[in-house]
Amino acid sequence: MLDPWLLLGAFIFLAYTLEAMTGFGSVVIALSLGALVLPIKDMLPVLVALNIFMSGYLTWKLRQHIDRRLLLGLILPCMALGTVAGVVLSPWLSDASLKQGFGVLIVWFAVRELLRMGQNKAAAQPPLWMTRLQIGAAGITHGLFASGGPLLVYALAATELDKARFRATLVCVWFSLNSLLTLAFLAKGSLTPALPHIAAYLPLLAVGVLLGERLHHRVAEQHFRIGIYLLLCVTGALLAWRA
Repeated sequence: MLDPWLLLGAFIFLAYTLEAMTGFGSVVIALSLGALVLPIKDMLPVLVALNIFMSGYLTWKLRQHIDRRLLLGLILPCMALGTVAGVVLSPWLSDASLKQGFGVLIVWFAVRELLRMGQNKAAAQPPLWMTRLQIGAAGITHGLFASGGPLLVYALAATELDKARFRATLVCVWFSLNSLLTLAFLAKGSLTPALPHIAAYLPLLAVGVLLGERLHHRVAEQHFRIGIYLLLCVTGALLAWRA
């Protein structure tokens, strides 16, 4: 039997390569795959802290592409409120049932959009209040299990962001929120035992970011959108199955 922490390293390489390419998915994919071999509570401080290194680097590198008006005026306020609500509610909610419902919802959203794209229909622009609710819900799922990416991606899918601004804005969101979550892990005492694993995985993270960067620039805009929805299907299915 392989050491489960070695298997987690392979999952981290895959997941963080995908996030460097698309702007989201690292924690939810690594967490869903890693839950096959390790407890979620042991992995979460490692994955969230690693995400800070990657998202911090990408936020600085891609800072010229960040849509600051969208980020500061809509995404961060709604996500921050939702994340706080998720952290506060987590002791009273069933993690397994929430993940299962969340995963099914994400698969439904993604399949619907893939079908719409196959029929060449334009994405309908939802009202602002609906977008705010969707982003707030993404914050709640992020506060509960650091997996707000799929819902946030769906909420932003009908916007006019091109793939460069889409990715840059998302990684800035994760850098901000995961920095707060890491401080919460530090306060609870769960970050310190994770530090040796974090240090061991940093080289994998660096290689994954470089590979993801190259893939991002080689993928066409339409293929990028299709890839986003396929990734949503995978992450949603993993969440529902692992629950």
